[in-house]
Amino acid sequence: MKRVLVRSFLASSLLVGSSLFAMAQAAEVPIGPIKPDVKAGEKLYNEGDPARGIVACMTCHGAGGNSDLPVNPNLAAQPHEYIYKQLTEFQPKEDGMAPRRGPDGSPSVMTALATPLTIDDMRNLALYIAEQQLTKPATASNEALVARGEEIWRGGIKETKVPACAACHGANGEGIPSQYPRLSGQFASYLEQQLILFRAGHRGNNQMMIQIAARMSDADIKAVADYAAGLR
Repeated sequence: MKRVLVRSFLASSLLVGSSLFAMAQAAEVPIGPIKPDVKAGEKLYNEGDPARGIVACMTCHGAGGNSDLPVNPNLAAQPHEYIYKQLTEFQPKEDGMAPRRGPDGSPSVMTALATPLTIDDMRNLALYIAEQQLTKPATASNEALVARGEEIWRGGIKETKVPACAACHGANGEGIPSQYPRLSGQFASYLEQQLILFRAGHRGNNQMMIQIAARMSDADIKAVADYAAGLR
């Protein structure tokens, strides 16, 4: 009986010792997701990294993601999940093509700019951009298009089964984090171009938007793009 107790004690001691050793090892490994480095994202956004061929994002997208040129979208206050997803989809995949392409299916300007970015770079940039304020939002500029734009935004186009934009992008264009981008305050000309790229299938990173845009006319695209720009 005494020998059995001794053996049990030794076995228990070994198990406890092993558990403590395992816990000590586990303590050295971070548990759960690692939060991106916002400071690193800010530095990369503002300064780039010439040694790695990375151009500063602010060169095109302005300070804090507030662009001065309609050809370059406002990025400030976009959900970080959306920014990260887009950056990954500008990068070429195994077939050498990026899901997001430009007019006529040619490589987007962003492909060359996004290709040198690592996963950590993209995560850091995305969180930095998401935390910035949109201080220079674009506005609607065509009063003649307001009624049609609002009709499409809030009710869709019944004849061609286009759903209401507000269903995914929110009543005020605020978007839904991790699912749909913010469109309010975005340049109308940029939104119009993206819908046209979706319709042509050149922006191939969202099948739902490809199908929706395929059922929209040029006039409807222009109207809803202008309306979205003025939402707040």
